[in-house]
Amino acid sequence: MTLSQRFAEIRNGFTSTFWIANTLELFERLAFYGSKAVLAYYLANKVGLHDEAATITGWFSTLVYSLPIVAGVFVDRYGFRKTLMTCFAIFAIGYFSIGVAGLEWGASITQIIGVRNYVIIVIVLTAAGGSLIKPCIVGTVAKTSTPEAKPLGFSIYYTLVNLGGALGPIVALSIRKNLGIEYVLIMSAITSACLFIGTLLFYKEIENTDDEKRTFGKVFQDMVLVFKNFKFISFLLVFSIFWLMFWQIFYLLPFYATEVLKYENFEILESLDAMAVIVMTVPMGALLKNWKPIYPMVFGFVLATIAWFVVGLTGTATFVIIGAIMFGLADATQTPRFYDYVSTLAPKHQVGTFMGFAFLPVAVGSLFAGYLADWLRIHFMNSNPSMTWFVLSGLGVVGTLLIIFHHIVYSRSVKK
Repeated sequence: MTLSQRFAEIRNGFTSTFWIANTLELFERLAFYGSKAVLAYYLANKVGLHDEAATITGWFSTLVYSLPIVAGVFVDRYGFRKTLMTCFAIFAIGYFSIGVAGLEWGASITQIIGVRNYVIIVIVLTAAGGSLIKPCIVGTVAKTSTPEAKPLGFSIYYTLVNLGGALGPIVALSIRKNLGIEYVLIMSAITSACLFIGTLLFYKEIENTDDEKRTFGKVFQDMVLVFKNFKFISFLLVFSIFWLMFWQIFYLLPFYATEVLKYENFEILESLDAMAVIVMTVPMGALLKNWKPIYPMVFGFVLATIAWFVVGLTGTATFVIIGAIMFGLADATQTPRFYDYVSTLAPKHQVGTFMGFAFLPVAVGSLFAGYLADWLRIHFMNSNPSMTWFVLSGLGVVGTLLIIFHHIVYSRSVKK
C-alpha cells in the first residue's frame, strides 16, 4: 500500500466520532496512569497505609479490569454517550476523593469512618466508574471504523493507550515535584471533569445495531459458560502470572527506586514500559509475524523473566532502566498474539462470548500482584532488596513452563 493510499484509508475509514473518542481515551489514560504511577507510594507515605498500600492499589486495578464484563450492559441500555459521561463524572469525583485523603483539611473527613475505610470506599467508587470506559471506547472504535479500516483503527487506539501510559507518569512527576503528590490525584480529577465536558459537547451518540443486547442475565450465563470451560479459564489463570509481574512496575518499583536506589524520580522508570511498547510493537509484530502465536507468548514470558532478574542483579538505576525497557519489549512481543491464541481456545461458535473475558488475566494478576508486592516490600526491601526481583523472576520461570505445558496438553485443539 502506497503512502497516499494509507492516508486515504485514514481519511475515509473513520468518522469524526472515532477521532473524538480516541482523543478522550488518550487523556483518560494519561489521568489513569498518572494517578496509577503514584497511588501505591501515595497511600503508603502520604496517607499512612504503609503495610497494605500495594494491596489496596491492586484491588483498584482488579475492579477496573474485571467489571467491564458487567459494564457493557449499561452501554447497551443507556448508550455510549451517557455511559461515557457517567464514567468521567465518577472518575472526577473518585480521583478527587482519593486526593482528599492526602490534604490537610481532608483529615476531618477521613477520620469520620477511618482513613482505611474511607480510602477503600473511594477506591471502589473510582474503579466502578473506570470500568465503564473500555466497552465505550472499544465499542466506539469498532462502530466508527469501516470494515477495511478496523485493524488500523484498533492499532491507533492501542498506540494512544500506550502514549497515555507513557505521558501520565511524566506529568505526575512534574505535579508531585511542584505541588505535592496528592495533587496528582487532583490533576486526574480535573482532567476527568474536562473529559466529561468534552463528551457532552463533541461526542455524537452511536446507534447500537447489535442484534442481541446484553443483559445482566446474559452476562451471568456467559460467565457460567466460560468458567465451565477448564481449557480456556486455566490458560487465562496461567497467563495472569505475566500481569502479576507487570503490575510490579507500579506496586513495587516506586519503593525500590526511592528506598534502595535513592532515585526519587521513580515515575520516569514507570513510563519506560509504555514507551518501549509504542516503539517496539510494530517491529516485533513484523519480525515474528510468521511464528505461531504460542512462540511469541513464550518468548515474551522469557523476556519478562530475564527483565526482573536483571533489575535485581546489581541494584543500580541503570539496570532498572534496562530491565524496564526489556519488560516493555516482552509486552510488545506477546500482547498482540495473546488475543490471537486465546481465540483458538474458545469454542468455534462462541468466540465472541469467550473473548469478552480475555482481559481477566490483567485483573487477576493485579489482585495477587498487590498482595505480593506488600509482602516482598515488608520482608525483603530493607534486608535483601535483590530478592524481591529474583522472586518475581522465579515466578516468570514457573509461568513460562506452565504456558508450555498447557499448550502441549491442549495442542490438538489449537489451530496450527
